[in-house]
Amino acid sequence: MKNKSIGLLLLVCTLVLALAGCGGSQNNTGSGEGTSASDSTAGQDNTAAKPLKDVKVVLDWTPNTNHTGLYVAKDLGYYKEEGLNVEIVQPGSTGADAMVASGKVPFGVSYQESVTQARTQGVPLVSIAAVIQHNTSGFAAPVDRGIKTPKDFEGKTYGGWGSPVEEAVMGSIMEIDKADVKKVKIVNIGDADYFTAVKRDIDFAWIFYGWTGIEAKLRGEPLDMLYVKDYSEKLDYYTPVLVTNEKQIQEDPELVKAFMRATAKGYQYAIDKPEEAANLLLKDVPDLDKQLVIESQKWLSPKYQDDAARWGEQKEQIWKGYSDWMYEHKLLDKPLDVKSAYTNDFLPEQ
Repeated sequence: MKNKSIGLLLLVCTLVLALAGCGGSQNNTGSGEGTSASDSTAGQDNTAAKPLKDVKVVLDWTPNTNHTGLYVAKDLGYYKEEGLNVEIVQPGSTGADAMVASGKVPFGVSYQESVTQARTQGVPLVSIAAVIQHNTSGFAAPVDRGIKTPKDFEGKTYGGWGSPVEEAVMGSIMEIDKADVKKVKIVNIGDADYFTAVKRDIDFAWIFYGWTGIEAKLRGEPLDMLYVKDYSEKLDYYTPVLVTNEKQIQEDPELVKAFMRATAKGYQYAIDKPEEAANLLLKDVPDLDKQLVIESQKWLSPKYQDDAARWGEQKEQIWKGYSDWMYEHKLLDKPLDVKSAYTNDFLPEQ
């Protein structure tokens, strides 16, 4: 789980280019992958078992506990029960959002901020589930840097990935503390390892506590963690989310429903049985650190659904609050049409 994947402006440019070049890549089902069961069984005995439909889901980054429900659904046969043969893949050079928006793959892992930026630029991504109900990201620093409040950012060096969102978020929470973001030195460290960077180049960075924070604890390198949601309700947005594209929804909504039924079961299993779920992730991705995965899963599992009525539920006020915040901070060219950016229609009924 990286701090963030890429800058939002670069992302949108990539998405628009991908749409122009790849928009016709979907097959008639709109899934962009495999052959439909009805086509494959044409002319065969109606009693014959239908072949599984090949479907891909692309991750936002390397596998981690944000993705456990996907691996659980695959390994425990939940996708197979829905007639799906799901392959979980890594993002290509264009990124997960571009692959989904263009129809190259039907499903992916993204973030509310990325979807918001994309939607206002005409990119047809749609969020279909919140993986985690509340924002678990924030600014983290080794305790020896003395960063206890946003005011303490002054005079320190922040390492980021070069997005204007970073300075805007930092500045907005510093304003609450009567501090000045211009007194922070901001450097671009890209995908550099957090633990290496804070020993060499920077004082603090933006992380997901559920992975990097847990790793710091296991390393015996305690952090001061300032969660962005604690400073503004508008910054308690969904990150990550599962996404599809408008064409997929229009042309094959039943595939979206089937995928989400199985995926919801996978995340419910991870909620109910964190350690067993962690071991399924480790089975598929054995290179991951076992202790980190298990401890991360124990911390994260109750946060998947948290106070929502069901896993995956998204609320209009969360989408509106964050998009309004982005527009107020000139991170969007125009307000977001909130109702088109997300849907709960494909979540299974309670």
